[in-house]
Amino acid sequence: MKKLVVANWKMKLGPSKALEVSLKLRDASAGAGLGCEVVIAPDFVSLSEVGATLKGSSFALGAQDCFWEHEGAFTGEVSPDHLKELGCTYCIVGHSERREHVGETDLMIHRKVSALLSIGLIPIVCVGENFEERQQGQKEYVILRQVTKALEGIELKSTDKVVIAYEPVWVIGSGQAIDPEEAEHTHKAILQAVINLFDTEVARTQFRIVYGGSVDKDTIQGFLKQPSIAGVLVGSASIDPDHLMSLIHRASSL
Repeated sequence: MKKLVVANWKMKLGPSKALEVSLKLRDASAGAGLGCEVVIAPDFVSLSEVGATLKGSSFALGAQDCFWEHEGAFTGEVSPDHLKELGCTYCIVGHSERREHVGETDLMIHRKVSALLSIGLIPIVCVGENFEERQQGQKEYVILRQVTKALEGIELKSTDKVVIAYEPVWVIGSGQAIDPEEAEHTHKAILQAVINLFDTEVARTQFRIVYGGSVDKDTIQGFLKQPSIAGVLVGSASIDPDHLMSLIHRASSL
């Protein structure tokens, strides 16, 4: 299976800049294709133009969040059905910034995962401990609780796919990443949690577990060389097209 690179542009690029970057990415990848799977996740207001620009290219389109209902009187929210109509195939849910800044709960994230899977979109479920939880020795408890709460009770069809992104909250945006061997250990624990919820075959064929947290071109290969790390979720380092293409080439070389 190809490595997965998810570019989360957060609220860093407005529509005009997002279009400029996506044009550069499309042109840089033209003809040669990509040796890994790459998902571009711009903000909501840029999705339509970025999606149109990347249509037919080697890049997949993803969203940074969604609501858990498909339609209705939910002012300010975005339906997963509307994301699918725009061409999204992936959607990030449960990012630590949303857990912190808008109070997203495990139940809300669970409902979003269920809504996405019901229409064939691939959720990218973010989990991770903050610095205080780490200092208190609660890292694995917190991560396994988040994984379990997001997925328990969900019945997967054989065609469903799920990505789990482990992001230690305390390193996001800090410029420092954790040791790849520690990330590998955590990924194995997450894999075991998924096996406990489903079974070994489902865990190994329908799930991918990726690492996020200050990933850049200098650190990416150290993570992707670990056997349990199937890809990376990249934030700030992904908004520069040259840097992102360098990340993609290094992921493709493994």
